[in-house]
Amino acid sequence: MKKIIALLMSLTVIAAVTACSDKAPDSSPSESTTMQVTTEAAKQGTTLANKMTETELQWVEKHGLTLLDELEKPSADPNAEHKVSIEFMAGDVEATRNYLEQNRDMFTDEEYEHELRRLQKRKESGDGDVFPSVILVDGFVYPYVIPTEDYFEDGGSYWFTATDYDENGEPEEKKYSFSSFEDYLEFIRERSIEWGYPDEEVEVEVTFAQVIYDALKSGDYETLPEGSVDVRDESKSIWSAFHNYRSDWEYDRSAVEAIKDSVDEINIYDEEMGKNFTVHVTLPPDYDRDKTYPVFFLTDGIWRFGNCPALRKCMENGEAAPVILVSLYYSYDITDPDQGLRYEDLVINRSELLDFITDNLMPYLCENYNIDCGDSTLYGHSDGGVFTHYAVFNSDKFENQPFGHYIIGSPALWGLYHYNQYEGISNNDVKNDYNYFDRNEKLDKTVFLCAGSLEDPDYAEYYREGDDTTLEGVAKLKERLESHGVELTYKLYESHHYQFIPEMLLEYLKETYPA
Repeated sequence: MKKIIALLMSLTVIAAVTACSDKAPDSSPSESTTMQVTTEAAKQGTTLANKMTETELQWVEKHGLTLLDELEKPSADPNAEHKVSIEFMAGDVEATRNYLEQNRDMFTDEEYEHELRRLQKRKESGDGDVFPSVILVDGFVYPYVIPTEDYFEDGGSYWFTATDYDENGEPEEKKYSFSSFEDYLEFIRERSIEWGYPDEEVEVEVTFAQVIYDALKSGDYETLPEGSVDVRDESKSIWSAFHNYRSDWEYDRSAVEAIKDSVDEINIYDEEMGKNFTVHVTLPPDYDRDKTYPVFFLTDGIWRFGNCPALRKCMENGEAAPVILVSLYYSYDITDPDQGLRYEDLVINRSELLDFITDNLMPYLCENYNIDCGDSTLYGHSDGGVFTHYAVFNSDKFENQPFGHYIIGSPALWGLYHYNQYEGISNNDVKNDYNYFDRNEKLDKTVFLCAGSLEDPDYAEYYREGDDTTLEGVAKLKERLESHGVELTYKLYESHHYQFIPEMLLEYLKETYPA
């Protein structure tokens, strides 16, 4: 989860927990909200049930392409002129008082008495328990809550409760208390160092905290209307400024610049997986929101978005029918140089990822674009091929049916076997295609199975005795699918493991969606 979300939602004064706000959701964030598509465009296309939670709905954001953007870093110079802008929220004094009563054992006598006096002063002032809810310094959203001076008056302290984790990784509610702002400043420094943030970022956080505290004390700040700052905007995040991994993405800059006005970028959070994703939606030439289009959905967007300019050019040249290209990867503040995170989600957590795509992402896309899901394609290669193999043969378990076609490219099933052996899990379900044909007479989806004829030596060091190589696994999968009468297209490219993908995607687009 992005730091800005984690801190704004958990490291907060208790007033934020008890505040009365007209923006508060009616249901708990953990409750699943099923929302039927109602847009005019969706009525003409496919209707899917959106099962995003309130938290997920709150944090989804759709905007223009930012992949090409260069993010400015904030300055840690304490002597520079810094502009502070603040959104305030009015909390409920009585609710905070009730919280104190209900949790009396968490506070010393001094803390308890001081907090009661502070609340009484706030009540008598007529302003209520007002506190800064969103703070900007030089246009950047500050990730920590900064207390006002009255918390420390007359020997008082600033405190908050937050969910932390014990040595076993179990969540526990913990109370933090600070007798001076200097103590709190040191906490910010130590916590940021503990979390492994760059020294430059740590200094910015500490400097900005002091700047904000001084501004609150002097009144030298701009007051913003409540709800005016979109904290989901990555360009306003200190975290994103220092953790910007756009350079990891592989694409031709000039080719992407040529189509950038046809690309929508969506930031979307999945609560079950605890991860933020970036989705690129590339619209076809002459896109008409009143027309229905299939989706060509590409996993591994860090590489595959780079193929979208060529795929769109193919449509532009009249070599293929117009389709909406969708690519999925993690947010720009996540790096995965060893592909461990990718393996974790495409292979180990494939069930959770399929839930996210089927019940969250594709329904959201159907609300915003006019999609023919029955003619849409889900692509995956290597670990992604393990995922699409899982997806097609577990598709019958879902109410939503977002795809009619599946590409299983060079599935590295041996990587899944290694994990299963380590965990003591049987591989029989995988080798029997998750027992799909025990539950169903036939498969009402089409499958394109492909691989590179030269790829087995590429990963020879990873094969274990008794495991199938990639090509052996592909050959056996082909035999099983043919035996069940699956509508199958099979092709071996004269290529190593991944070099054939751009050619294959273009070929698939032309043949599956002919002009």
